[in-house]
Amino acid sequence: MNQVQYFLGIGAALFTLGIVIEMLRRRQLRERHAIWWLVAGGLALIVSIFPTIVTNTAELLGFEVPINLVFFTSLVLLFLVALQTSAELTKVESHNRNLAEQIALLEVRIRKLEK
Repeated sequence: MNQVQYFLGIGAALFTLGIVIEMLRRRQLRERHAIWWLVAGGLALIVSIFPTIVTNTAELLGFEVPINLVFFTSLVLLFLVALQTSAELTKVESHNRNLAEQIALLEVRIRKLEK
């Protein structure tokens, strides 16, 4: 790995972490949603600083090409983000349904009082 790739990797990881932290600071992203992005940025920073970790870990786990380990790890992290987002969406949809039912009941009561 040449120096440009080394510093580009570190810069990209720091940039990612900086964006996530800034979004947290501005309350554009909640903590529970930022966890996986912080994990991904942290892992990217560690791997960028110590690139031999990927090679040694890939060898230990039996990956023939180290980049396959990176792709697999990225896929797992994105799966976890999607799973967490789906769970949050399910919770919000359930809450919205309950609110709609309560509003409908209140409207029925108001109509009865108006008559």
